[in-house]
Amino acid sequence: MNSSRTEMTAVVLAGQRDGENELAEYAGVTCKAFVDIDGQPMLSRVLDTLASCSGVGGIILSGPDKDKLNDQVAISRRIESGEVLWLPPQGSPSTSAYEAMRTLDPGEGVLLTTADHPLLTTEIVDYFLQQSVDSDADVLIGFANYALVREAFPTMKKTVLRFRNAELCGCNLFAFLTPKGREAAEFWQSLESQRKNPLRIIRFLGWWTVARYLIGVLTLEDALNALSMKLGITIGAASMPFADAAVDVDSVSDYLLVQERLSKRG
Repeated sequence: MNSSRTEMTAVVLAGQRDGENELAEYAGVTCKAFVDIDGQPMLSRVLDTLASCSGVGGIILSGPDKDKLNDQVAISRRIESGEVLWLPPQGSPSTSAYEAMRTLDPGEGVLLTTADHPLLTTEIVDYFLQQSVDSDADVLIGFANYALVREAFPTMKKTVLRFRNAELCGCNLFAFLTPKGREAAEFWQSLESQRKNPLRIIRFLGWWTVARYLIGVLTLEDALNALSMKLGITIGAASMPFADAAVDVDSVSDYLLVQERLSKRG
Protein backbone atom coordinates (compact mmCIF):
# COMPACT_ATOMS: atom_id res chain seq x y z
CA MET A 1 0.00 0.00 0.00
CA ASN A 2 1.26 3.48 -0.84
CA SER A 3 1.21 4.56 2.78
CA SER A 4 3.28 3.86 5.86
CA ARG A 5 0.12 3.08 7.82
CA THR A 6 -1.15 -0.46 8.11
CA GLU A 7 -4.58 0.51 9.45
CA MET A 8 -7.33 2.09 7.39
CA THR A 9 -10.39 4.09 8.32
CA ALA A 10 -13.63 2.44 7.24
CA VAL A 11 -16.39 4.60 5.78
CA VAL A 12 -19.87 3.05 5.74
CA LEU A 13 -22.49 4.59 3.47
CA ALA A 14 -25.92 4.30 5.07
CA GLY A 15 -27.93 7.09 3.52
CA GLN A 16 -31.19 6.51 1.69
CA ARG A 17 -32.43 8.29 -1.40
CA ASP A 18 -35.55 10.37 -1.07
CA GLY A 19 -38.84 8.53 -1.52
CA GLU A 20 -40.14 5.22 -0.30
CA ASN A 21 -37.90 2.18 -0.25
CA GLU A 22 -39.62 -1.10 -1.08
CA LEU A 23 -37.44 -3.19 1.20
CA ALA A 24 -37.69 -0.80 4.16
CA GLU A 25 -41.44 -0.67 3.74
CA TYR A 26 -41.63 -4.48 3.58
CA ALA A 27 -39.58 -4.80 6.78
CA GLY A 28 -41.46 -2.03 8.58
CA VAL A 29 -38.43 0.19 9.24
CA THR A 30 -37.65 3.83 8.46
CA CYS A 31 -34.42 3.12 6.59
CA LYS A 32 -33.10 0.19 4.57
CA ALA A 33 -29.98 0.03 6.73
CA PHE A 34 -32.17 -1.01 9.69
CA VAL A 35 -33.75 -4.02 8.00
CA ASP A 36 -33.51 -6.92 10.45
CA ILE A 37 -31.77 -9.99 9.10
CA ASP A 38 -31.58 -13.02 11.36
CA GLY A 39 -32.16 -10.91 14.46
CA GLN A 40 -29.92 -7.93 13.78
CA PRO A 41 -30.12 -4.78 11.61
CA MET A 42 -27.94 -4.93 8.50
CA LEU A 43 -26.02 -1.83 9.56
CA SER A 44 -25.22 -3.30 12.98
CA ARG A 45 -23.84 -6.41 11.30
CA VAL A 46 -21.52 -4.32 9.13
CA LEU A 47 -20.35 -2.22 12.10
CA ASP A 48 -19.72 -5.35 14.19
CA THR A 49 -17.64 -6.86 11.41
CA LEU A 50 -15.53 -3.74 10.88
CA ALA A 51 -14.99 -3.26 14.61
CA SER A 52 -13.56 -6.78 14.85
CA CYS A 53 -11.00 -6.24 12.07
CA SER A 54 -7.48 -5.42 13.27
CA GLY A 55 -6.76 -3.56 10.03
CA VAL A 56 -9.58 -1.08 10.63
CA GLY A 57 -8.42 1.83 12.76
CA GLY A 58 -11.65 3.82 12.89
CA ILE A 59 -15.17 3.86 11.52
CA ILE A 60 -17.10 6.72 9.94
CA LEU A 61 -20.83 6.27 9.38
CA SER A 62 -22.35 8.48 6.71
CA GLY A 63 -26.09 8.48 7.42
CA PRO A 64 -28.82 7.69 8.06
CA ASP A 65 -30.47 10.96 9.06
CA LYS A 66 -30.03 11.58 12.79
CA ASP A 67 -33.74 11.43 13.57
CA LYS A 68 -33.94 7.92 12.10
CA LEU A 69 -31.39 6.69 14.65
CA ASN A 70 -33.62 7.40 17.65
CA ASP A 71 -34.92 3.81 17.87
CA GLN A 72 -31.57 2.19 17.11
CA VAL A 73 -30.12 1.88 20.60
CA ALA A 74 -27.05 -0.22 19.78
CA ILE A 75 -26.00 1.95 16.86
CA SER A 76 -26.63 5.17 18.79
CA ARG A 77 -24.53 3.84 21.67
CA ARG A 78 -21.58 3.30 19.32
CA ILE A 79 -21.89 6.89 18.11
CA GLU A 80 -22.24 8.38 21.60
CA SER A 81 -19.21 6.44 22.85
CA GLY A 82 -17.06 7.73 20.00
CA GLU A 83 -16.51 4.24 18.59
CA VAL A 84 -18.22 5.40 15.40
CA LEU A 85 -18.13 8.93 13.99
CA TRP A 86 -21.51 9.85 12.49
CA LEU A 87 -21.79 12.28 9.59
CA PRO A 88 -25.00 13.45 7.96
CA PRO A 89 -25.66 11.83 4.58
CA GLN A 90 -25.23 13.95 1.48
CA GLY A 91 -27.36 14.02 -1.64
CA SER A 92 -25.74 10.96 -3.21
CA PRO A 93 -23.44 8.06 -2.24
CA SER A 94 -20.48 9.61 -4.06
CA THR A 95 -20.90 12.97 -2.33
CA SER A 96 -21.26 11.23 1.04
CA ALA A 97 -18.04 9.30 0.43
CA TYR A 98 -16.19 12.40 -0.71
CA GLU A 99 -17.30 14.47 2.30
CA ALA A 100 -16.37 11.67 4.71
CA MET A 101 -12.88 11.40 3.24
CA ARG A 102 -12.42 15.15 3.52
CA THR A 103 -12.53 14.78 7.32
CA LEU A 104 -9.45 12.54 7.30
CA ASP A 105 -5.75 13.18 6.98
CA PRO A 106 -4.81 13.08 3.26
CA GLY A 107 -2.35 10.24 3.83
CA GLU A 108 -4.83 7.99 5.59
CA GLY A 109 -6.05 4.93 3.72
CA VAL A 110 -9.82 4.57 3.40
CA LEU A 111 -11.93 1.43 3.14
CA LEU A 112 -15.34 2.20 1.68
CA THR A 113 -18.34 -0.10 1.95
CA THR A 114 -22.11 0.07 2.40
CA ALA A 115 -24.67 -0.65 5.11
CA ASP A 116 -26.58 -3.16 2.96
CA HIS A 117 -23.74 -5.69 3.11
CA PRO A 118 -24.95 -8.08 5.89
CA LEU A 119 -22.90 -11.07 4.72
CA LEU A 120 -19.67 -9.13 5.18
CA THR A 121 -17.33 -11.03 7.49
CA THR A 122 -14.03 -10.35 9.20
CA GLU A 123 -12.41 -12.85 6.83
CA ILE A 124 -13.66 -10.93 3.77
CA VAL A 125 -12.55 -7.55 5.10
CA ASP A 126 -9.15 -8.84 6.24
CA TYR A 127 -8.57 -10.41 2.84
CA PHE A 128 -9.43 -7.18 1.03
CA LEU A 129 -7.26 -5.12 3.39
CA GLN A 130 -4.32 -7.46 2.76
CA GLN A 131 -4.83 -7.05 -0.99
CA SER A 132 -4.76 -3.30 -0.40
CA VAL A 133 -1.53 -3.50 1.58
CA ASP A 134 0.08 -5.48 -1.23
CA SER A 135 -1.22 -3.20 -3.98
CA ASP A 136 0.63 -0.39 -5.72
CA ALA A 137 -2.65 1.14 -6.90
CA ASP A 138 -4.12 4.46 -5.83
CA VAL A 139 -7.59 2.89 -5.75
CA LEU A 140 -8.46 -0.78 -5.37
CA ILE A 141 -11.87 -2.24 -6.26
CA GLY A 142 -13.13 -5.62 -5.08
CA PHE A 143 -14.67 -8.04 -7.58
CA ALA A 144 -15.90 -11.63 -7.32
CA ASN A 145 -16.10 -14.12 -10.14
CA TYR A 146 -19.69 -14.41 -11.35
CA ALA A 147 -19.46 -18.22 -11.55
CA LEU A 148 -18.64 -18.29 -7.84
CA VAL A 149 -21.57 -16.02 -6.99
CA ARG A 150 -23.98 -17.89 -9.26
CA GLU A 151 -23.08 -21.22 -7.66
CA ALA A 152 -23.83 -19.88 -4.16
CA PHE A 153 -26.88 -17.80 -5.17
CA PRO A 154 -28.32 -19.32 -8.35
CA THR A 155 -31.56 -17.33 -8.22
CA MET A 156 -30.16 -13.93 -7.22
CA LYS A 157 -30.17 -11.24 -9.88
CA LYS A 158 -26.74 -9.63 -10.18
CA THR A 159 -25.20 -7.02 -12.43
CA VAL A 160 -22.41 -8.77 -14.32
CA LEU A 161 -19.44 -7.08 -15.96
CA ARG A 162 -18.55 -9.28 -18.91
CA PHE A 163 -14.97 -8.93 -20.07
CA ARG A 164 -13.12 -11.12 -22.53
CA ASN A 165 -11.20 -12.83 -19.74
CA ALA A 166 -13.65 -12.65 -16.84
CA GLU A 167 -17.28 -12.25 -15.79
CA LEU A 168 -17.33 -10.27 -12.56
CA CYS A 169 -19.66 -8.90 -9.90
CA GLY A 170 -18.85 -5.86 -7.81
CA CYS A 171 -18.41 -6.29 -4.05
CA ASN A 172 -19.07 -2.79 -2.67
CA LEU A 173 -15.51 -2.81 -1.37
CA PHE A 174 -13.25 0.06 -2.36
CA ALA A 175 -9.88 1.16 -0.99
CA PHE A 176 -8.59 4.69 -1.50
CA LEU A 177 -4.92 4.22 -0.77
CA THR A 178 -3.27 7.54 -1.62
CA PRO A 179 -4.20 11.23 -1.53
CA LYS A 180 -4.21 11.12 -5.31
CA GLY A 181 -6.60 8.17 -5.24
CA ARG A 182 -9.26 10.27 -3.53
CA GLU A 183 -9.61 12.20 -6.78
CA ALA A 184 -11.54 9.16 -8.00
CA ALA A 185 -14.31 10.10 -5.57
CA GLU A 186 -14.63 13.45 -7.33
CA PHE A 187 -14.92 11.62 -10.65
CA TRP A 188 -17.56 9.35 -9.12
CA GLN A 189 -19.53 12.48 -8.26
CA SER A 190 -19.48 13.71 -11.85
CA LEU A 191 -20.32 10.24 -13.20
CA GLU A 192 -23.23 9.84 -10.82
CA SER A 193 -24.71 13.16 -11.89
CA GLN A 194 -24.62 11.92 -15.50
CA ARG A 195 -26.13 8.50 -14.83
CA LYS A 196 -29.13 9.37 -17.03
CA ASN A 197 -26.91 10.56 -19.88
CA PRO A 198 -24.88 7.53 -21.02
CA LEU A 199 -23.48 9.34 -24.05
CA ARG A 200 -21.47 11.65 -21.82
CA ILE A 201 -20.11 8.68 -19.88
CA ILE A 202 -19.17 6.94 -23.12
CA ARG A 203 -17.40 10.06 -24.37
CA PHE A 204 -15.36 10.12 -21.16
CA LEU A 205 -14.23 6.52 -21.47
CA GLY A 206 -13.75 6.76 -25.21
CA TRP A 207 -15.88 5.24 -27.92
CA TRP A 208 -13.24 2.68 -28.84
CA THR A 209 -13.03 1.29 -25.30
CA VAL A 210 -16.80 1.02 -25.02
CA ALA A 211 -17.09 -0.58 -28.46
CA ARG A 212 -14.54 -3.23 -27.47
CA TYR A 213 -16.54 -3.96 -24.32
CA LEU A 214 -19.78 -4.28 -26.23
CA ILE A 215 -18.35 -6.79 -28.70
CA GLY A 216 -16.71 -8.80 -25.92
CA VAL A 217 -13.01 -8.24 -26.64
CA LEU A 218 -12.15 -5.84 -23.80
CA THR A 219 -10.23 -7.37 -20.89
CA LEU A 220 -10.53 -6.19 -17.31
CA GLU A 221 -6.93 -5.00 -17.42
CA ASP A 222 -7.61 -2.96 -20.56
CA ALA A 223 -10.65 -1.36 -18.94
CA LEU A 224 -8.79 -0.44 -15.76
CA ASN A 225 -5.85 0.90 -17.76
CA ALA A 226 -8.13 3.07 -19.87
CA LEU A 227 -9.87 4.48 -16.79
CA SER A 228 -6.55 4.97 -15.00
CA MET A 229 -5.15 6.94 -17.93
CA LYS A 230 -8.24 9.15 -18.09
CA LEU A 231 -8.11 9.94 -14.37
CA GLY A 232 -4.34 10.13 -14.03
CA ILE A 233 -4.29 7.56 -11.23
CA THR A 234 -3.73 3.83 -10.94
CA ILE A 235 -6.86 1.73 -10.41
CA GLY A 236 -6.46 -1.93 -9.49
CA ALA A 237 -8.78 -4.88 -8.97
CA ALA A 238 -8.84 -7.31 -6.04
CA SER A 239 -10.19 -10.75 -6.86
CA MET A 240 -12.31 -11.83 -3.90
CA PRO A 241 -12.70 -15.61 -3.43
CA PHE A 242 -15.95 -15.19 -1.47
CA ALA A 243 -19.40 -15.30 -3.03
CA ASP A 244 -20.81 -13.50 0.03
CA ALA A 245 -18.61 -10.49 -0.72
CA ALA A 246 -20.69 -9.72 -3.82
CA VAL A 247 -24.06 -9.69 -2.06
CA ASP A 248 -25.82 -6.46 -1.17
CA VAL A 249 -29.46 -6.41 -0.16
CA ASP A 250 -31.42 -4.15 -2.48
CA SER A 251 -34.73 -5.97 -2.81
CA VAL A 252 -37.15 -8.18 -0.93
CA SER A 253 -35.93 -11.20 -2.90
CA ASP A 254 -32.32 -10.41 -1.88
CA TYR A 255 -33.46 -10.10 1.72
CA LEU A 256 -35.14 -13.52 1.71
CA LEU A 257 -32.11 -15.22 0.18
CA VAL A 258 -29.69 -13.64 2.64
CA GLN A 259 -31.97 -14.39 5.57
CA GLU A 260 -31.97 -18.04 4.55
CA ARG A 261 -28.18 -18.10 4.15
CA LEU A 262 -27.56 -16.56 7.58
CA SER A 263 -30.02 -18.94 9.21
CA LYS A 264 -28.16 -21.90 7.72
CA ARG A 265 -24.83 -20.39 8.77
CA GLY A 266 -26.17 -20.34 12.32
